[in-house]
Amino acid sequence: MMKDRTLILIKPDAVKKGLIGTILSRFEDKGFRIAKLKMMKLSEEDAKRFYEVHVSKPFFNDLVSFITSGPIVAALVEGKNVQETVRKMIGPTNPKDAPKGTIRGDFATSITENAIHASDSPESFLKEYKVIFGSDRDHFP
Repeated sequence: MMKDRTLILIKPDAVKKGLIGTILSRFEDKGFRIAKLKMMKLSEEDAKRFYEVHVSKPFFNDLVSFITSGPIVAALVEGKNVQETVRKMIGPTNPKDAPKGTIRGDFATSITENAIHASDSPESFLKEYKVIFGSDRDHFP
């Protein structure tokens, strides 16, 4: 049986603020498993591939510029209904709309610098996982 999986990226603003452990512990405290973890700096090329769904939008270049501005932490997170639950845990993209207690509500400072990304669908997960974990994309733990 296929496990429920999602990909999260702890963005450069949250890494810079020292929030890696705090954010990851929220997922573990919820009963999810961190199956794979990687700290990296995305290249501009990979960032453009990662955000290609937004290529025609006016904020595309800002997204690419920000996500490549410093190290990120990528995690493969597993558990029952993980994608839906994680999306609720992170909160809306705009921190002004994100309730306290959500990751963005607690740590985000702007729509771009919003602390975290999480895949929003199984299709997005597969595409994003391939960009982040590259050649081992087909070798889930």
